[in-house]
Amino acid sequence: MNNWNNNYEDGYSTAIQAENELSLRRYVASVMRKVYGKMTLGLLLTAFTSLLMLSSPAIMSFLFRTTATIWILFAVEIGLVIYLSARIDKMSTTTATVLFYLYSALNGVALTPIFLAYTGASIAKAFVLTAGTFGIMTVAGYVTKKDLSKFGSFLFMALMGIILCSLVNLFMHSPMMDWCISIAAVLTFVGLTAWDTQAIKMMCAEADPSMIGKVATMGALRLYLDFVNLFLHLLRLFGNRN
Repeated sequence: MNNWNNNYEDGYSTAIQAENELSLRRYVASVMRKVYGKMTLGLLLTAFTSLLMLSSPAIMSFLFRTTATIWILFAVEIGLVIYLSARIDKMSTTTATVLFYLYSALNGVALTPIFLAYTGASIAKAFVLTAGTFGIMTVAGYVTKKDLSKFGSFLFMALMGIILCSLVNLFMHSPMMDWCISIAAVLTFVGLTAWDTQAIKMMCAEADPSMIGKVATMGALRLYLDFVNLFLHLLRLFGNRN
């Protein structure tokens, strides 16, 4: 009788645990849908802003009379990312979301000259390649049971190296170095996509329900950055200039 009770209790406990795990998976999946939804809206806003800029030569001429404008835009964007990342715990979900979409719109403005430099076919090809690669890697990062955190420090160091080399090449103007940087960047952002996806998934599972909106925004920003940077470097590698 005792053995039967013990077996029953063990089975009951296992069933409860399985139900809890299923509920957690459903909960994480629902939050991840919010992450992808916000990221997609951010990308659409970037594309819409760029198209709006391209349709108005007068605005383009006014904003990009000097290269200083582009540098100012990039500085503002970097400041927004740093501010959002550092202060998101202390701001409302609405404020965090608005800042993310503001960043997406500003990025659309900053990227407009790049879209002018390449043919429409090249941009479409790079986007399809990016979407396919990003999709595969984010699914891999979501479903894998392997802990990817040990790759995080390596990918971060690689990213810092890419940024440093890019700054150096601004003065060297070496096509070969630019080509090597783009290859390294593609490989790095492919890895970052999987790593960030797993990290965001863990954040969703561990976050307090009241913080889910902020977690979704921060996750959307990370994946947005992975997507855009992957796209830009694939465009550099395979794009044909006008």
